[in-house]
Amino acid sequence: MKIKKIRNSLKRIKAISKKEIRELLRDKRMLGVIFLFPIFLLIVFGYAINFDVKNVKIAVCDLDKSSESINFINSLISSEYFDLVNFIQYGDADKYLDQNLAQCIIVIPKDFSHKIYSNDLVQIQYLIDGVQGNTATLIMNYVNAATLNLSKQVTNKFLLRIGRSYFVPIQIEPRFWFNPDLNSTRFLLPGLIGMILILVSVVTISLSIVREKEMGTIEQLNVSSLSVSELLIGKIIPYIIIAFTNAGIILITGYIFFDITIKGSFIWLLICTLIFLSASLGMGIIVSVIADSLQVAFQIGTLISLLPSLLLSGFIFPIESMPKVIQVFTNITPTKFYIKCLRSILLKGAGIEFYWEQLLYMILFSISTLLIASKLYAKKMK
Repeated sequence: MKIKKIRNSLKRIKAISKKEIRELLRDKRMLGVIFLFPIFLLIVFGYAINFDVKNVKIAVCDLDKSSESINFINSLISSEYFDLVNFIQYGDADKYLDQNLAQCIIVIPKDFSHKIYSNDLVQIQYLIDGVQGNTATLIMNYVNAATLNLSKQVTNKFLLRIGRSYFVPIQIEPRFWFNPDLNSTRFLLPGLIGMILILVSVVTISLSIVREKEMGTIEQLNVSSLSVSELLIGKIIPYIIIAFTNAGIILITGYIFFDITIKGSFIWLLICTLIFLSASLGMGIIVSVIADSLQVAFQIGTLISLLPSLLLSGFIFPIESMPKVIQVFTNITPTKFYIKCLRSILLKGAGIEFYWEQLLYMILFSISTLLIASKLYAKKMK
């Protein structure tokens, strides 16, 4: 008897899933949005959101005009970090910074070469646009490194003249694991994948159920022999398949455009993604219960998926740098924990022992959202 009930239940779930797939296949515009929009977002955000600072616009006020000052300037612009805009007079520095014609003004004193050959202290002035704090800090680090390199060369020449060799008792040899070239896109891409998946999952499932309300077919489903759990499972299954397909397309796109590879376990990546998608679809069902129109469902779905994923997940802003109260508040989005799993699997190749806590939270979040969604839907039916 129980086996017969299970079979009948599976048949009803299969029927709902078939109905949903047929409706999706008829809606060509929706299919285009579901499969092409994530690729578009990944490529645009992947290239647009980048913390790497290169081609810094510099203007030079060379008061010395010696071969040493020219060599120093050439050493700067020979790298990919600096682009020489112009040679200027000291009085034009304000104009170049105010009008954003240059991000950094280098002022070389008129006794630059004389002091170098006299073994005297030389001071080079850097005027940096500090409006964007992060960019200004990176520019300062670049010019400091360039100045230290110049200082080392001058010291070497001086020691050679007096018959001594340059000796450094301690040398630093930094090696960067997981992201050797310090490419910020490689760090941001897992967060972008999580944001796209939750956005598409929440919005699509919520629009699906709300569309039934607007068309009036939800009443027919409610008076049928379908239970709430059968209806919701039948609705969720096609979108889990779609979301998994999207995840695969996003990973392939990330590999083609940004050289992102899976360094860890592919199986655990699938498991983490399945649990995350379950939580996302549960959130979408909650939205569909609250909203009574497609417009409202789209707005609420976008709000609860996009903003927390963008601001509170660690996608862009480090959670450790946030105030304690906000750090607690970041737990409202499963994207925070999915991103940690993705970075561990994709970038570090770490095992389950390093992200099992994040996986456990996503399981609890998924169960909670699905239970809340089913309770709310059953209550609204009554």
